[in-house]
Amino acid sequence: MNNFFQRIRPPFWAPLTALLLVLSVTACSNSTATSTTSATASSAEKASLKVIAYYMGDGSDLARYDFNQLTHIIYSFLHLNGNQLAFDNDKDKQSIARLVALKKDHPHLKVMLSLGGWGGCETCSDVFNSAEDRAAFAKSTLALIQQHNADGIDLDWEYPTVPGFPGHKYAAYDRANFTALIRELRAQLGNQYELSFAAGGFDSFLDKAVDWAAIMPLLDNVNLMSYDIVNGGTPHTGHHTALYSTPEQKDSTDNAVQFLLRQGVAPHKIVIGAAFYARVWKDVAASNNGLYQPGTHIEGYGYKEFAAQFSAAKGYAYHWDEVAQAPSYYSQQQQTFATFDDPRSLSAKVDYVKKYNLGGIMFWQLPHDSDSNGLLDAIHHSVHKVK
Repeated sequence: MNNFFQRIRPPFWAPLTALLLVLSVTACSNSTATSTTSATASSAEKASLKVIAYYMGDGSDLARYDFNQLTHIIYSFLHLNGNQLAFDNDKDKQSIARLVALKKDHPHLKVMLSLGGWGGCETCSDVFNSAEDRAAFAKSTLALIQQHNADGIDLDWEYPTVPGFPGHKYAAYDRANFTALIRELRAQLGNQYELSFAAGGFDSFLDKAVDWAAIMPLLDNVNLMSYDIVNGGTPHTGHHTALYSTPEQKDSTDNAVQFLLRQGVAPHKIVIGAAFYARVWKDVAASNNGLYQPGTHIEGYGYKEFAAQFSAAKGYAYHWDEVAQAPSYYSQQQQTFATFDDPRSLSAKVDYVKKYNLGGIMFWQLPHDSDSNGLLDAIHHSVHKVK
């Protein structure tokens, strides 16, 4: 598996189911979704929306990006070395140094470390089952943040409690251990550093994986992975990053957000996800322009490759699903279907963030964007109403 598809998950209906905007509000909330929405709305005019980018590069391409359009960048990924948070090698340390150096010219920018990723948390269930190991991890996290002048940690354990990466351990006790881990980290980090986590956007994760009421008051935000809803393990097509549910596909950004609001999660702590890449299926029949049809998942493309890969010369036609508020390409010539985000769907997602006074929008990942008229530009324009 290459860096492009680090996230290949099982079908969303099966037992194996398995940057960005945040309001500058730091107060923890135990109120209901309704009361928090009204409270947040009153402060929305004074608060800035934030944009959070995940970044898996080596720092050699930073001249491509306008960091005035970002508020956070999350370096992806660090991993466990025993019970310690650790860089994989010296090259990764050089990469984070390049990101942190951006703060000299962009003092508003927050640079976050992250743990895990798809396939990157093999020992998390066992390590975090020990109070001693949780404490050691939290201390090592604080030490690395301070050593590298970073601004916090994002946990991307895929997944506690429910099936995630094939073969990786998960257990019912992960739910309580995840809460204990968050408490230990917040105790170590205090309020000086940010603490967030990446959450699955599918029902079994939302229902079972974590204790929302216990963890959210301690977190700055949850980064909702409302992408890969259909994915590498799905034997049919669909919208992998749909804004709204359809009769054929319940999982969506809105489905996940409304669940969290019903749980009493403060709206300003909910960050929705966007995909700067397409998932692609081959051997797809032309019925319904390839949507919700059987097919075989194949390697996809970053947004910067869309124009060349999904061209009219290859038979591709663009389609917009008004219900899902999501685009797709289908080529009858190639019998290939692609699902992705684009400027139109991102505009709809930003409008959704504003409608519900959410924290914002994050995306995987920055190197997939194009050098001009890219998806980050589209988010920026939608946030600031630039026409």
